[in-house]
Amino acid sequence: MGTIVRIFQIPELRKRILFTLALLAVYRIGVFVTLPGVNRSAMSEFMAGQQNNFLGLFNMFSGGAIERLSVFALGIMPYISASIIFQLLTVVIPTLDRLNKEGEQGRKKINQWTRYGTIALSIVQGFFIAVYLENLNAESGAGQIVHAPGTFGFRAMTVLTLTTGSAFIMWLGEQITERGIGNGMSLIIFAGIVAGLPEAMQQTISLVSDQQMSLFSLVALAGMVLVTIGFIVFMERAQRRIPIQYAKRLVGNRVGAAQSTHLPLRVNMAGVIPPIFASSILMFPSTIAGWSDAAWMQQIQQALMPGEWPYLVLFCGLILFFCFFYTAVMFNPVDVAENLKKYGGYIPGIRPGAKTAEYIDYVLTRLTVAGALYVAAVCVLPMFVQQEFRVSFYFGGTSLLIVVSVALDTVQQIESHLITRNYEGFTESKASRIRDRRGVSVA
Repeated sequence: MGTIVRIFQIPELRKRILFTLALLAVYRIGVFVTLPGVNRSAMSEFMAGQQNNFLGLFNMFSGGAIERLSVFALGIMPYISASIIFQLLTVVIPTLDRLNKEGEQGRKKINQWTRYGTIALSIVQGFFIAVYLENLNAESGAGQIVHAPGTFGFRAMTVLTLTTGSAFIMWLGEQITERGIGNGMSLIIFAGIVAGLPEAMQQTISLVSDQQMSLFSLVALAGMVLVTIGFIVFMERAQRRIPIQYAKRLVGNRVGAAQSTHLPLRVNMAGVIPPIFASSILMFPSTIAGWSDAAWMQQIQQALMPGEWPYLVLFCGLILFFCFFYTAVMFNPVDVAENLKKYGGYIPGIRPGAKTAEYIDYVLTRLTVAGALYVAAVCVLPMFVQQEFRVSFYFGGTSLLIVVSVALDTVQQIESHLITRNYEGFTESKASRIRDRRGVSVA
């Protein structure tokens, strides 16, 4: 609590936190602004039965904007999709690879193209949402969601409004990253997921009050949530540090001393991207199958329901694949080995060059296996919890990973501001600070 109080004693940090909270409040207010020409109540009734398909997943990431047919219904997903596309293209297209290696100016150019890609994806997705809303009017029990279906004006207004809302969210995220604290895009997703927590807690209390859920089950569920959060924190902060030695170098007329450092490799290099991709891919065919009355399509939909064994096997397999794929895209052992050799660094006992790249790749492969198994376990665990306790667990594995990861990243940025002003951080003890100043190495 003393650390939290000291946060607001630093003027710059206080301004950044208040600025971040203000922009997140603007985002949450915009979620309740409905699209022109639609019936929000009818859409809410329809979304009540769509929690276990692609639309329900998209609604969770947008903070309930789909359920309310908000101007922010597209959320931050178009920007994330465009960013991932350009990251993948950087590996394939040499021009983008050169721009990425040019430094700040090259990354600014790629960011500008990412914004253009976000607008293009928003236009396409907005058009399909307009057509989808018109088709829902013919569904039984869906109600009159659209007041003027089939008109050019409704489609044009929907595309324009959703695209503008997506661009505004993108601007909010960039402003938070630049002038606030934490990663703006991640914090917007964080706010959308956490916004549903009070309602979920109220529903859980109602289940206990109505004796549909025992007090023992509630305590066991809360304990399992705390243990899972602690496990996620431990694994997200876990690193494999490869020792690096730098030989003595001649600086002017003096010989510089040899230096030793380390190359930190995170256990979960891919972050939360693999479960997001895996969930989206598995939810999409299930949603398509739900639109058909064919028997074999209904069997596919039933097999791909969360909690079923075919779904669990495919889900874990896709997580393993995307963990390896995204790690290979984000981290290149050959480039790291070349840079070490260029600046005179080497791993003790390993020859510089190709042998160093092979060793780093070997260590990274082992770490990725452990990280992929950890992500798969965290994402699958809530499904077993739902089946065992027969309750609706609001925080699924993917959303829990996002919430904890974003919270850790934000806390680390706050810590950096505190430590630079000789304050203690959240995870730093007074004894460790004293030992560091005396020059004693602390692991």
